[in-house]
Amino acid sequence: MAQPRVAASLDASPQQVALSWLLHRSPAVALIPGTSSVAHLRENLAAADLDLPPQARAELDGIGDLPGT
Repeated sequence: MAQPRVAASLDASPQQVALSWLLHRSPAVALIPGTSSVAHLRENLAAADLDLPPQARAELDGIGDLPGT
C-alpha cells in the first residue's frame, strides 16, 4: 500500500501522511481531525510541517486508481 510506504520513507506515521496529503490537495481544505490525547494532538499538528515530495504526492494521488485505468 502506498500510504504506509510513503510514511516509512518520510519517518512519519501513516496518519501524518494522510493529513499532510490532504493539506497539500487544496488551500481551501480545512481539516478537523479528532484527538484523544495531547500526544495525538502533537502528532496531528506535526503533519502540517511534513514536506511531501512531488513523487510521494503522486503516489498518494493514485491510491484510488483501479489497475488498468
